[in-house]
Amino acid sequence: MTDLDSTVAPASPRLLGRDADLAFIQSFLGNTEVHGAALLLSGEAGVGKSAVLDAVAAGATHHGVRVLRAAGVQFEADISYAGLNQLLVPLFDELDVLDNPHRDALRVAVGIGGGPAPDRLLTSTAVLLLLRLTAAQTPLLLVVDDLPWLDRATNAVLGFVARRLVGSRIGFLAASRTGSDSFFESSGLTEHRLAPLDDAASAELLALAHPGVSPAVRRRIAAEARGNPLALVELPVALSAEQRATLAAVPTVLPLTERLKAMFASRVAALPERSRELLLIAALDGTGDLATIEAAAAGRAALDDLAPAERSRLVTVSADNRRLSFRHPLIGSAVVEPATASERRRTHQALADVLGDQLERRAWHLGEAARGPDATVAALLEETARRRLRRGDALGAVTALTRAAGLSPTAADESRRLAEAAYVGVDSSGELEDASRLLAGARLAHPGTGRQSLHAAAASAFLLINRDGDVDTAYRLLVGAVESGDHGYDASDEALVEALHLLVLLCWYGGEPALWQPLLAFVDRLTPEPPEVLWVIVRTFADPARTGPSALPRLKELIATVGDDPTRVIRVGTASVFADRLGDFRTATRGLVEQGRAGAAPARRHLGALMHLGLDYFHLGRWDDAAELAAEGLALCTDHDYRFFAWYFQYVRAAVAAARGDAETAVALTEEIVRWATPRGVLGARFFACHARALAALGSGDFETAYRHACALSPPGTVAPYVPIAMWGAMDLVEAALRTGREQEAAAHAAAMRASAMAELSPRLELLVVACEALTAPGEESVALFERALALPGPERWPFDAARIRLFHGERLRRLRATTEAREQLTQAMEAFQRLGAKPWAARAAGELRASGLSAPASVRPRPAALTAQELQIATLAATGLTNKQIAERLFLSHRTIGTHLYQIYPKLGISSRAALRDALSELDLDREE
Repeated sequence: MTDLDSTVAPASPRLLGRDADLAFIQSFLGNTEVHGAALLLSGEAGVGKSAVLDAVAAGATHHGVRVLRAAGVQFEADISYAGLNQLLVPLFDELDVLDNPHRDALRVAVGIGGGPAPDRLLTSTAVLLLLRLTAAQTPLLLVVDDLPWLDRATNAVLGFVARRLVGSRIGFLAASRTGSDSFFESSGLTEHRLAPLDDAASAELLALAHPGVSPAVRRRIAAEARGNPLALVELPVALSAEQRATLAAVPTVLPLTERLKAMFASRVAALPERSRELLLIAALDGTGDLATIEAAAAGRAALDDLAPAERSRLVTVSADNRRLSFRHPLIGSAVVEPATASERRRTHQALADVLGDQLERRAWHLGEAARGPDATVAALLEETARRRLRRGDALGAVTALTRAAGLSPTAADESRRLAEAAYVGVDSSGELEDASRLLAGARLAHPGTGRQSLHAAAASAFLLINRDGDVDTAYRLLVGAVESGDHGYDASDEALVEALHLLVLLCWYGGEPALWQPLLAFVDRLTPEPPEVLWVIVRTFADPARTGPSALPRLKELIATVGDDPTRVIRVGTASVFADRLGDFRTATRGLVEQGRAGAAPARRHLGALMHLGLDYFHLGRWDDAAELAAEGLALCTDHDYRFFAWYFQYVRAAVAAARGDAETAVALTEEIVRWATPRGVLGARFFACHARALAALGSGDFETAYRHACALSPPGTVAPYVPIAMWGAMDLVEAALRTGREQEAAAHAAAMRASAMAELSPRLELLVVACEALTAPGEESVALFERALALPGPERWPFDAARIRLFHGERLRRLRATTEAREQLTQAMEAFQRLGAKPWAARAAGELRASGLSAPASVRPRPAALTAQELQIATLAATGLTNKQIAERLFLSHRTIGTHLYQIYPKLGISSRAALRDALSELDLDREE
């Protein structure tokens, strides 16, 4: 290892996004095969070259390397050896180590001696000798910034030195702007290009530098900065407080600080006036379409006038698609910055005049050209918002509505449009802080807004549940707004329909049947008839075990015509969750997830798609995929402050953990859900937690706990109304009841399932219904019912459910001494559980196989678990042949308690009956001895 090794480990906090660059520089300068090295660092203006040099220099100093630094300065570029003077100042007192000719030449060159100008070769050699002699005592690192601004003589000397460092303890690191001209001869030297920061590092830098800027504005700035650190840090500074807080207030072209202007302004200012005219049109147009630019510039400039801008490397013009693009977005800002307000309005008007057939772009330019309130332009912008929302551009819709509000002549219209923008913000865009401010603006513009506007009420309700309020308060707020509204229950009233869609969710979150009654009454009053999606959701999402089947034909039509509108995809998905139809349009849901990842779909719709796909994958047995989607959803909730929706994804993770036998994780996740949901009255989330807890308890053999949690979903003998997840937990309740000796409760619940509409709602639910009937039926009748269940179309589409039913079937067959048939079912169940990674169920199936006389694979033979003292006592007595009643009498316990303990003991020992107790206890003794 050389003395320059590890010199890049910074003593100061690390540079964001530069770990790979610093590692490369460290590796290069610390190369053990080549002692002494020269590296040129290049990159665009503001990309962070100086920061990287500082980090390298700090790391080198920290590790005992002597650092000599110089930086090019424009006003010294004509002074010979000015840069060399900077670099060697720390060595001025050490020049006597050189022989007289070299010392004298160098003293004259750096300006501390007198005499004729020295020969360039003599001076270069003197510098090299001085550096080598110094490095013999302490390793050196030469760090030079802004290389092109160094004087010509210094550049020549440094070029000479950089090529003669091999074998020395000297490193040379210099930085220059990409594309800049320099007198430094770089041919043959290694160059490392410093690329812009990636998206993650850009987001982190923005959040650290400007924590008070709203997430939406930060994303807009990141898009404009394209990973340029200087732009990321400086762009927010040029925004007003309102602009930093609200995306809708941010101008189309971002303003620049003085530091950013310096990057491009001089190059723009040097262009001919006609060139600047064309660039201003291009910057404000934003599309780069040459036909539009040429038409808007008619009479003032022609496309040929772009040539100077091309030669200055400010723009590129593609002849293939007739498009102009700025080489960096900040160049467009540098073009707009010096233009007067009058020039900008004139340019926007010229663009609007040539875009007559493009409503949205024309409306936007008319809005920017307006000098004051304009009802016509405000109406055009409102229609633009509607169009943008229909294609999923929620942020664009908020911006258009906000601009429309600003141009509204009346306070009522201004307030109405701001309230709608706030609702779109909370419902779709994921920008809750922006929405909160817009709602406050709506109330300020028209104090009656909070009472009169359904959009305002819906936005308030949404913000309430996502913050410190509770579901009940949000519910009462929205019900009151619907009841007092002047909408006349007109089904074409968009604000009313949106409010009812939100009310569906609030009823579901609340989890109380009584909450649904006002909503059902509202929907029935809609004239001439309720919108199709809303009508179907109310029947398949509220109480699907009773009303769901009647909506299936219309749900099928909705799925067939779902399209790609994000809001429609999610709402049809909501209607499909409990009808098990999510798989019928999985492609659309996956497409929405991909759009969300690319930033092309509203954040809340992205969340909804992740929820639906996660549930779909869980039932399909794609548990790894479900867990990954849940992790993505939780990260998205954090990024957009959608804290309310985190419980959905915690449930998916808990369900996967429970099915795999990781009861500890499942319990921890569900406890977190319950702790969060209870004070907020989100009973619906608690129901989901109970479902995962019951499943986890079943897997760990704690059937009493499983029964308690399953009953919290639905009392035995009733499929709880308006608790649709009770259908998913119905088989859990029946199994837990049977394994705790509650045969009557199990039979009553199986009968309730059959009396409900579950079997008509979906093939999967029909599978569960028939299986539960089989579980509670006697003897041969149960076998026939199990066979009927497994003969239903495609049970393997739901591998976990199907495998559990095969396990039940195999257990029943073995007890009926149909050993061969039992082994077939148990083997299929065990193999399915193994594929899924459902360890406790695989172990249970393996235990049943052993009890049937067939050895299970070693991979699923369970290692006996530790028993409590009481469990060991009961197991030992049972192994001697005593009945439950006899054991109960000896231990002064009830015979039901003995039965419950035995059901918990069996899975711990990897067995399923009394007959295997003696051998299992013997194995347990051997393990203890080991």
